[in-house]
Amino acid sequence: MSLKRTQIYLEPEQHRLLKREAAAKGVSLAELLRQLAKDHLYKEPHREDFARIVALGKSGAADASEDHDRHIGEAVSRG
Repeated sequence: MSLKRTQIYLEPEQHRLLKREAAAKGVSLAELLRQLAKDHLYKEPHREDFARIVALGKSGAADASEDHDRHIGEAVSRG
C-alpha cells in the first residue's frame, strides 16, 4: 500500500484522546487516523439519513410516490 504523507493540526484535547485510544488499540496515532478516515469515507448510512428519507412523507411533495428516486437522492445529498 502506498501512503501519502500529510500534516494536520489537532486541538490538545483531541490529540491526547486520540493518542490514548491508539495506545489502547495497540496501533500508532497515524494508523488510528487512517482507520477513522476509512470508517468515515466508507461508512454505512447513518440513522439520520434514514430519518430524512422517512420524513419525505411530510414533505408536501405531490409526486413523492411517483418520483421517489429523485426525492430520496435529494434528501440523502442534503445530509
